[in-house]
Amino acid sequence: MAADVAMADEAQGGSREILASAEADEDPSLLREKLLLARLRRREERAFAELVRTHQDRVYDLCCRMLNDREEALDVAQEVFVSLHASVASFRGESRLSTWIFRIAKNHCLNRLKYLTRRQRSRTDDLDDVPEGELSRHQPNPSPQEALLGKEQASRVQSAIAQLPDDQRLLIVLRDLEGLTYDEMVQITDEPEGTVKSRLHRARSALAGLLSKLRQEDQS
Repeated sequence: MAADVAMADEAQGGSREILASAEADEDPSLLREKLLLARLRRREERAFAELVRTHQDRVYDLCCRMLNDREEALDVAQEVFVSLHASVASFRGESRLSTWIFRIAKNHCLNRLKYLTRRQRSRTDDLDDVPEGELSRHQPNPSPQEALLGKEQASRVQSAIAQLPDDQRLLIVLRDLEGLTYDEMVQITDEPEGTVKSRLHRARSALAGLLSKLRQEDQS
């Protein structure tokens, strides 16, 4: 009994320290992440269920955009959360929890794309009904991302994104669809900020060219 009380006091003390630290940061979302992470490290299953509820839509959307296939995306998203469940206790908190989740999702997507390439699979599902209309939910940067604002262009945009090389596709999805910061992208890709920016510029130029070509094909 005394041991149980001591463990409870320790857990509450850790939560109080996290609360004080997060309040100093003046970031409510960071506070929520730190408190959730503390519960995850104690292996609370309800905490993991909360993690899934909070991040499953964006993880699935990332997988959809990267793989261009809803069934594959669902499988990979499930694999991502299996990996999270197995490794969350070892997460050292060197980045935001959400950034770490995207990093794991990115790795799973790239691995699946390599697998599909080896198997010479090339499926082009129509993704008009990707959950929550991510193309219109996030505010993109100026051209060529301006094309992302119209829901009527969603199918064309996804078709163009699917034709990009994997590394360019990833940058477009992370920055222009998911709205991540350059700092988050650096942590996810393991590339210097200057490299991320230059590659993103090339990716946007390539996307603009593909969109222009698709528009011309639609008009012909």
